[in-house]
Amino acid sequence: MSEPVLQGKVAIVTGAGSPIGLGRAMTLALVRAGARVAMLDFNPETLAATAAEMRAVGGPDCVLPILTDVSDPAACEAAVQRTIAELGGLHVLVNNAGTVPRNLGYAAGNAQPFWELNPEAWAKVVAINLSGNFYMARAVAPHLIAQGWGRIVGVTTSLDTMYRRGQAPYGPAKAGHEAFIALMAQDLEGTGVTANVLTPGGASNTNLLPANMPNRERLIAPEVMQAPVVWLASDASDGFSGQRIVGYFWDEALPLEQRLAKAAAPAAWPQLGRQAVVPAPTF
Repeated sequence: MSEPVLQGKVAIVTGAGSPIGLGRAMTLALVRAGARVAMLDFNPETLAATAAEMRAVGGPDCVLPILTDVSDPAACEAAVQRTIAELGGLHVLVNNAGTVPRNLGYAAGNAQPFWELNPEAWAKVVAINLSGNFYMARAVAPHLIAQGWGRIVGVTTSLDTMYRRGQAPYGPAKAGHEAFIALMAQDLEGTGVTANVLTPGGASNTNLLPANMPNRERLIAPEVMQAPVVWLASDASDGFSGQRIVGYFWDEALPLEQRLAKAAAPAAWPQLGRQAVVPAPTF
């Protein structure tokens, strides 16, 4: 029997504790593929419960739960150093942590016109959904670059959601994250470290939605993230960078070239760019 494809790899997954989240689904896939995973989350109860579930699958040493607020840069640095010290290395960062005002205790959820948004809610969501991804990527990059191999995977959302009415601050923060990944991929070119986007492709059945939302079973299942995150974390994706993969379209039955043609495209929609006005020289 061949060894699991991620045997020997160490990953960090942020926002890994929710029992119905994308982070849980991706952590499970990485563990099943042989990776050991540092699970970061700010909810101690759900983090402990999900970590126990992972250990039942991958054994007592497969995960390291770390209580972390990714909006705190010092906490991000500490989590990265602890991962390296206790798991013996670091190869993959999955920047998945995300939230909405409702989940932070702010009234009226996230469907208000922008002028009615609580400024504190805006600042906290942006701190987690955008700045936290920078803090984590900044903390892991020197280690990954020094070893000449690494993966940074950022979970964003559909373009529709980024600017849809009522989606502030969630949508704009996710748009910033996607732009950051496209920029990151350019900065990392030639280092052996890649940066890519992974997104379900639309509304997914996670804890970001109201608990009493009807017809949840019709939404995209978090499990669509599992196969593509394993591929992105593996040696098989060497040289693949600056792209976005839509999990809903990832089809393991297809050859890789056809799979990528169906599910992948450049991150941050560069085909819509190159529109900056560059004044002609005056001399």
